[in-house]
Amino acid sequence: MSEPYESLTVEVKDNVAQVTLIGPGKGNAMGPAFWAEMPVVFAELDADPEVRAIVLTGSGHNFSYGLDLVAMGDTLSGMMGGELSARPRAEFHTRLKQMQQSITAVADCRTPTVASIHGWCIGGGVDLISAADIRYASADAKFSVREVKLSIVADVGSLARLPYILNDGHLRELALTGKDIDAARAEKIGLVNDVFDDAEASLAAAHATAAEIAANSPLVVHGIKDVLDEQRTADVSASLRYVAAWNSAFLASKDLTEAMSAMFAKRNPEFTGE
Repeated sequence: MSEPYESLTVEVKDNVAQVTLIGPGKGNAMGPAFWAEMPVVFAELDADPEVRAIVLTGSGHNFSYGLDLVAMGDTLSGMMGGELSARPRAEFHTRLKQMQQSITAVADCRTPTVASIHGWCIGGGVDLISAADIRYASADAKFSVREVKLSIVADVGSLARLPYILNDGHLRELALTGKDIDAARAEKIGLVNDVFDDAEASLAAAHATAAEIAANSPLVVHGIKDVLDEQRTADVSASLRYVAAWNSAFLASKDLTEAMSAMFAKRNPEFTGE
């Protein structure tokens, strides 16, 4: 592997790679390094015959706070307000498609990925785990598709992939409210496969499952994943293209500016639909 990376670490042992989010933003928030490094790392893991399964987790007390709004300020600042010419919208569209590919790299990797989630998994964190094949959580894990509270349509994977993980009512409840749910609720609605006592137990379970996968024929494992993915690849791709176009057209709004101002001022936003 082409280490060191700024946003993650990679360790390989007994045909299993562990990819650990490390920030550098608080709570492993996803800044420029994350979006640049994820497709590189997963392409290398996909091409490495010694890696037969991947465990994905976060360092510290949380899986990920999601998009690093401070570090990624340049990406969003160009869409603040409501009167934008075509150029900033086109530039945002290009950047958004690149960010989508950083998550898609996990989904498209032929090597199965088992996510182990503890603490907060917010926004982009949910986008990321929706691209994994299997999801485990610790009892303290909390999840939120929170983009709606920031006046953003989730646009890098959640709304494209969660329809294949959750039933429609549960997905709409999460996406339309932006509410937080705990690990027990996440397991009940199928967002995670199983819940364990703590982060250590969840990670151990993820490694045990990864070892089971790694013990099987890699050719057949790749085939199984390929056949399963074929059922949804076209729909996911179309959804990502659509939301990229939608947000490039409509993300720029007074509500977005109000959401960001309210967040940094630690007050409730007052949305007007403008």
